[in-house]
Amino acid sequence: MSLTKTKIIKGYEHVAYLPLQYSEEEMIKRSTAYLNWLDKRRSVREFSDQPVPKEVIENIILSASTAPSGAHKQPWTFCAISNPELKSQVREAAEIEEKLGYEVRMSERWKQDLAHLGTDMHKPFIETAPWIIVAFKRVYEIDEDGAKHNNYYVNESVGIASGMMISAIHNAGLVTLTHTPSPMNFLAKLLNRPANERAFILFPIGYAAEDVYVPKLQRKPLEEVSCFYE
Repeated sequence: MSLTKTKIIKGYEHVAYLPLQYSEEEMIKRSTAYLNWLDKRRSVREFSDQPVPKEVIENIILSASTAPSGAHKQPWTFCAISNPELKSQVREAAEIEEKLGYEVRMSERWKQDLAHLGTDMHKPFIETAPWIIVAFKRVYEIDEDGAKHNNYYVNESVGIASGMMISAIHNAGLVTLTHTPSPMNFLAKLLNRPANERAFILFPIGYAAEDVYVPKLQRKPLEEVSCFYE
């Protein structure tokens, strides 16, 4: 017998929500601690091949899946890959698109904007990282009869889930980066995904390699990223 309080609202069962509430002092303390912790997160391109337990990856995916989504459709599929041969195939296909990007598709201005980050067309992290997760957006659903059903705010929903995944990866003591080779159609083909799924972001996940350096960056201060109306 469940002790959770329930209530029928507009014909649907709802369960009682017990929010976490803190004093103003505790809120400031917790939000400051979270900011300081999250500010230590960096995108890393050099990975150790040290194994990461599958259970950690499962928990990261489930954490991302707590994200809000349009009509609670949860329009995402997270494909987790540790198979070395498949990772090599992903890297090979990604580098073909990246080569075209750097040599043909990208403007000189774009390449100049990327120069200080030290990126190029070579993506060894896809093979080195013990796991890669490809986030797919489900642009619609297909029922058992083959009929299509809309999903809503798909890009927004998968974008929020991807952000929560990055936070979950950081929380586990691991590192990642967001890799978006364009176009990414090859990922659906390599992973044999259904027609309603489109690759959104690729996340290599693992421990940082020893003696890693990242670009010296400055995050914008509060006054440049916010506007308060009081």
